[in-house]
Amino acid sequence: MMATHNRDQQKKEEERKVAETLAKIKNRLLVFSGKGGVGKSTVSANLAQALAKKGLKVGLLDVDIHGPNLAKMLGVEDKRMDISPEGIKAVEVNENLKLVSISFLLQDPSLPVIWRGPMKMKAIQQFLADVDWGDLDWLIIDSPPGTGDEPLSVAQLIPATGAVVVTTPQEVSLMDSRKAVIFAHRLNLKIAGIIENMSGMVCPHCGKRIDLFKEGGGEKAASELGVPFLGKIPLEPQIVTSGDDGKPFIIHQPDSEASKALAEIAEIIIKIQSH
Repeated sequence: MMATHNRDQQKKEEERKVAETLAKIKNRLLVFSGKGGVGKSTVSANLAQALAKKGLKVGLLDVDIHGPNLAKMLGVEDKRMDISPEGIKAVEVNENLKLVSISFLLQDPSLPVIWRGPMKMKAIQQFLADVDWGDLDWLIIDSPPGTGDEPLSVAQLIPATGAVVVTTPQEVSLMDSRKAVIFAHRLNLKIAGIIENMSGMVCPHCGKRIDLFKEGGGEKAASELGVPFLGKIPLEPQIVTSGDDGKPFIIHQPDSEASKALAEIAEIIIKIQSH
């Protein structure tokens, strides 16, 4: 009986701490996809940087427990989260952007995280309850692909969360994106829209556009599902290099077509979330 009472008290205390954290965050945005390999983490990292460039206070939460890549993509994989009386301190990427990731807690980043659902749920809850995020204009949540434990946990823990679905133009990816949109609807997530990533590339030799994964599929899916289409991000070789080097393309290649597209998408998301 006493053990049950203690668990109930602990649960109430954690819920209180999560509520306190969320009260300081104006906008929450879940970035997810129906399948892997669509560049979701690249979009998350650069979208967070795009918002931070505007002078907004941004938090980036990596809830991809099994494949946390954001620390490397942002060039802070060697940093660690500190402990203070106010709680765990998120890693500062720059003056306007903070990052929390399970990768900061791993002694060896090459070792896999072998956890079942309840442990992942607990970790995500602690990232909200025990991290001192401070006052944020935006919390961007990078979720693993699919409609499993992590996005479900976020939807349950963080009410009034907006959602962005990342897809690529080919039909296989779009099928899974439709599932992701339906998932978001059923969890009462406000869908900010669909982003079509890897949307064609310009040949560096002849200047001709090449549609590697077909074209227009993301826009078609958005139209069919009645959700906003946020825009297309072209595939550019420097995107791969910038991610591996920890230098987000929107910061280090601001004049690239991908950077311009993502900056426009950030503006659209701000407008949608403000309504």
